[in-house]
Amino acid sequence: MTSSNRTRLRARLLAGTAACLMATGVARAVHAQQTEDSAVEEVVVTGFRNSLAQALNVKRQSAAAVDAIYAEDMAKFPDLNLSESIQRIPGVAISRDAGEGRQISVRGLGGQFTRVRINGMEALTTSGGTDASGGTNRSRSFDFNVFASDLFNRITVQKTASAETEEGSLGATVDLNTAHPFDKPGFNFAVSGKMGYNDQAEKASPRVAALISNTWRDDTIGALFSVAYSKRNLLDQGASTVRWQTGTATAPGFRSVRGVTCATNAAACAEANAAVHPRIPRFDWYKTQQDRLGATGALQWRPTDKTNVSFDMLYANFKGERNEDFLETFTPQTAGACTATSPVTCGINQVDILDYTIATPRANFPVMTKGTFNNIDLKTEQRHDKLKTEFRQFTLAGDHEFTDKFRAKGVLGFSKSTFSNPVQNTVQWDQYNVQGYTWDYSRGDTYPVITYGNGDLKNADAWTLAEIRMAQGFVDNSYKTAQFDLAYDLSEAFKLKGGLAYKAYQVESAAFSRTNGTSANINPISSAELRGIARSSYAETIDFTKSLGLPSGNAGSWITPDLNKALGALKMDDPNYGKAVTTTPGTVWISPFATTCFTSGCGIYNLGREASLGSNYTIDEWDTTGYVQGDFNFDVAGVPVRGDIGARYVQTRQKALGYGVVPSTVNGVNYQTISATTATRSYNDFLPALNLVVEPSQDLLLRFGAAKVMSRPNLGSLTPGVNIGTGSNKTVTSGNPFLDPFRAKTVDAAIEWYFQPQALLSAAFFYKDISTFVQSYTSPLSTFDQNPFGLPDSAAVAACGTTPGCSPSLPVWQFSTSVNTPGGPLKGFELNYQQPFTFLPAPFDKFGFLGNYTYVKSEVTYLSSTGAITAVGPLTNLSKNSYNATLYYETPKLSSRISAAYRSKYLTQIPGRNGSDVEGTKGTLNFDASVTYNWSKNLAFTFEAVNLTNEVQDQYYDSSQLVSFYHETGREFFLGFRYTY
Repeated sequence: MTSSNRTRLRARLLAGTAACLMATGVARAVHAQQTEDSAVEEVVVTGFRNSLAQALNVKRQSAAAVDAIYAEDMAKFPDLNLSESIQRIPGVAISRDAGEGRQISVRGLGGQFTRVRINGMEALTTSGGTDASGGTNRSRSFDFNVFASDLFNRITVQKTASAETEEGSLGATVDLNTAHPFDKPGFNFAVSGKMGYNDQAEKASPRVAALISNTWRDDTIGALFSVAYSKRNLLDQGASTVRWQTGTATAPGFRSVRGVTCATNAAACAEANAAVHPRIPRFDWYKTQQDRLGATGALQWRPTDKTNVSFDMLYANFKGERNEDFLETFTPQTAGACTATSPVTCGINQVDILDYTIATPRANFPVMTKGTFNNIDLKTEQRHDKLKTEFRQFTLAGDHEFTDKFRAKGVLGFSKSTFSNPVQNTVQWDQYNVQGYTWDYSRGDTYPVITYGNGDLKNADAWTLAEIRMAQGFVDNSYKTAQFDLAYDLSEAFKLKGGLAYKAYQVESAAFSRTNGTSANINPISSAELRGIARSSYAETIDFTKSLGLPSGNAGSWITPDLNKALGALKMDDPNYGKAVTTTPGTVWISPFATTCFTSGCGIYNLGREASLGSNYTIDEWDTTGYVQGDFNFDVAGVPVRGDIGARYVQTRQKALGYGVVPSTVNGVNYQTISATTATRSYNDFLPALNLVVEPSQDLLLRFGAAKVMSRPNLGSLTPGVNIGTGSNKTVTSGNPFLDPFRAKTVDAAIEWYFQPQALLSAAFFYKDISTFVQSYTSPLSTFDQNPFGLPDSAAVAACGTTPGCSPSLPVWQFSTSVNTPGGPLKGFELNYQQPFTFLPAPFDKFGFLGNYTYVKSEVTYLSSTGAITAVGPLTNLSKNSYNATLYYETPKLSSRISAAYRSKYLTQIPGRNGSDVEGTKGTLNFDASVTYNWSKNLAFTFEAVNLTNEVQDQYYDSSQLVSFYHETGREFFLGFRYTY
């Protein structure tokens, strides 16, 4: 579907849905108005409007800049997904994976700068996504899609720092709170059920949730239990290129251009080789099934009116299976000169360009938008993943009033998030030297046209087994927390607070892949026995026509490996298949990992850590903090002034363990030693903070905040190991355990006008001077000897193994590491408007609106690993413009709303890879709608529509915005009920 057609569809759907909601609401309101008598009716605020009123009250009363979201009722959150709800808060934008919100950014700062607390203690959940959405989360960013929203009853987002709030955030501190029995004393029960349908997957998806609670002994003892379960079926499909690059970058480039041989006439080929072309032009088909289970438990005890004790338990189990199918070619990104003895898959140097078209979207940046080629090697592959995140948290909290002026509270907690990807299998077939292959990307921001010449896409036995990849990945995050706070009221105008906290955090990451005991890539298959197995015995056909607006000329289906059948057919389920002793003449491998490959032998499907060293690490972090804070509340010349002032002192100690290969030569014998490296460090921070609220009139608030803040580096940046990757990208990656944290000075100011009950008009301004920044630097393509880590070429030779186009002498290597840079300023403003239209005549007085707009701008200096300035630009993941808007209608019988959420394009890589200046993701505009009809006091029926316009996920390469990833996931509709007692 073209951008213009999609825009028209958005407008029609929004207008149609809004009209339906309004018509339904107005019709019912008119009927009610016609039948009601003249008696004055008491106004009782319930449902969505009540949740807005509670949130507005929290914002107004807080000394810090806080926004909140409340559940409409027990186990009834306003949205299906936590991050979808949070994005309604000013300054919050979300990034999506598999069609639903996964992570958030606040005021332009991504998920790694946001700390998340659950029931008062910091926690971290990580999951696995597609490669385009970041793959396995090994960062500090919180994955909100692990939890069902029904488990929570309140979310608060604190955007300014205070001394009593835990450090670690540059963007915001997000508090997720589950329900407690004392929230609503007495017996309570709620159950809901929904059946969803995705119009692209054409599958149904159930959701159920229940909550039960009770209190006893005059409401001094209470217990609560809730559970939520959902199943989701998704079809995520589109096209991708895995970036673009020049023919020159894949040296020595194309073999001939329009009949002229490049080796004898380089000038005739110069234009084609200088232009960027798609590295891996392909169509993608992802089929996903997810199961999400969550449960909460809470016990509360109030032995006296001055003492409260609570014990909370939270459990989540988010698992899924995903098939990824691709029809593609790797030939345009495979380097290396082709000779008479080269393998049939030698790469771009075997390709003859019959014709091509060049466009120049920006100066000195030619793009090969169309081309016809001979000797292209096609690939079809299927990847199967099993994914699971399990989360457990236990929190014991209590508070006690010793006197009317002296109070204490404390928290003890433990949480653990365990992510496992125990199955990640890929089978790849090749079809060699296809003639007349074409691509056409001239249509711009939409699907390309790719034709496959004399290639046979239907016959499985026309393909050759080329590669089998098998991998596993695991990430465990755990927190142990202890906190104790005291408060003393020196006077009615001033309260003194202080506290100590200790937090022990550990992340363990493990990755396994096929290995023969060395770090070599052994995924290419040369076994005649395996290659001789009929591909038709383990094949299936992909139908690529569902819902996509593909231009004519594209293939509607293709044959692909079926991994369910391949497990048995290719003996992938037999770890001893092909067992042999690994021999490396002239080289001795030494490894700390248990392996039998060099002694009794190992099978060809043996899995080990050796080829994935960079993803095997352990990081321990111990944080010890103390704070003092004064809360004040007094009048100055009759004007109320309140707020807090204080400081927090933080000591951070870190210990990082990683692995790398250390080559050496002793007495003429070459050794490749896999060794562990451990690095320790500590640093201290003094973090003063001030929040000030002035109320010059009853409904007008002026806010000011200032603080020093810090955020610790991403976890993957701290590992001391070095990893050499020899897949489609030739990469060398190393962490830096001696990184300083992100540090900044912040200033905030706001004006809030509460001009009628449940209404607000506000403007907030913020400025952050980021003095210390952590940047992930990726070098331009070069030969291996240019690596900044001092690795010899022998390390690349060992890692390449028999992989085509992989050699230390080829300019195909990119080197990545993390470095501290000076940072730069970030500034912006938020506008917020919220109002129920009670001033309008019936039936329009039942309508209401809330909306906000955020503008953010930043300028950060990006450096190379040597300290040279490579670029000056905005922070990654920062959208300059974002807005949210909700129009709602609510009566005691009917509640309906339609919402829009927009974030402008944002950059994901500066400088970009493969010769680009930047990489990024285009803006998104999502529409959702919901209707609730209250059949009775206890029973309601619901309808919800998500992603009404089938918004695409559109990632781009370079500021000229060449397509890198273009996918759609379809619309989802839910019909359900809710019963409360």
